[in-house]
Amino acid sequence: MTGDNTHNLPLADLHSAAGARFGAFAGWNMPLTYPAGVMKEHLHTREHVGLFDISHMKLFVVSGPGAADLLNRACPLDSKALELRQSKYTFFLTEAAGIIDDLIITRLGDERFMVVANAGNAATDEAHLRDLAKGFDATVEPLDRVFIAIQGPEAAEVLAKAGIVTDGLFFMQGLEPRANWFMSRSGYTGEDGFEIGLPEADARELLGKLLGDERVMWIGLAARDSLRLEAGLCLHGNDITPETDPAGAGLMWAIPKDLRTEGTFIGRAALAKILADGAVEKRVGLKPEGRQPVRSGTQLFDADGNPAGRVTSGGFGPSAGFPVAMGYVPASLSKAGTRVFADVRGTRVPVDVHSLPFTQHRYRKG
Repeated sequence: MTGDNTHNLPLADLHSAAGARFGAFAGWNMPLTYPAGVMKEHLHTREHVGLFDISHMKLFVVSGPGAADLLNRACPLDSKALELRQSKYTFFLTEAAGIIDDLIITRLGDERFMVVANAGNAATDEAHLRDLAKGFDATVEPLDRVFIAIQGPEAAEVLAKAGIVTDGLFFMQGLEPRANWFMSRSGYTGEDGFEIGLPEADARELLGKLLGDERVMWIGLAARDSLRLEAGLCLHGNDITPETDPAGAGLMWAIPKDLRTEGTFIGRAALAKILADGAVEKRVGLKPEGRQPVRSGTQLFDADGNPAGRVTSGGFGPSAGFPVAMGYVPASLSKAGTRVFADVRGTRVPVDVHSLPFTQHRYRKG
């Protein structure tokens, strides 16, 4: 722990040696930028390979005869229908269908699943899952792992050079390639890439090889944010929260249709009502006019000056070449091309509703 009650990453010394500038995020002291700066870090990831330390995130193994039933209760998910190695984006929901957290769950065996949870919600998620597990023949085991992401068009080649075989994996698949390792073909940038959870000693050895490759660059939290925002990916705590639901957030694609009426998951009845009534507001992409970004928390108004939603994430998109944002607007204003206005320090800035993502996803799908 540091003096201000934030955790240091296990590899903090490597980031310091690389010249990282640190800042607090979700209870962790995280590298925000490196000497190259956010613009170069962002573009390097899109063009080559970005290396991210995401050890603030949490891995849980859920196992046992009742593991699938437990996850089906906790999430709007059909765990038993997942194939071995298949990963699925899903959520923990409240009874009111609010999003406690968004997760990726991977089936590793008949009775063994890996859950990847967000940093800021790790303690809440663990308590929630353990409480639910009391009713099932299943165990919840948090793992102590370094977690790194290797993202970008050359990611597979770079890992191959470092001795890590990835050919068998496609986007949203994961496996345990060796003892105490977990690797998935996934990420938070819109690019092809991988996330690897592994013991610290193994991580240091692997990173030594990766950082010896000129195609690889450390990337901080600031560029991770601009990359995911261009890719239209949600940040929990901003774009999705316990006060937002999957329908309004535009995430119903993650919930199998039959589960919406027949699922056993917490929040099903509330979600069914929201779907029947129609979402009141919707998450949309937002493109401000000009070069000035609009930031999270900025209020939106319609042409008559009436409240018309809010910005939940915003910044400049280095690959897009213009400011990018996401937010919520009334359903009646959610069509691409609709114009609203952002209140930026007392000035009304025109903002157009824009389709998501801002930059095309380049995942390696099977």
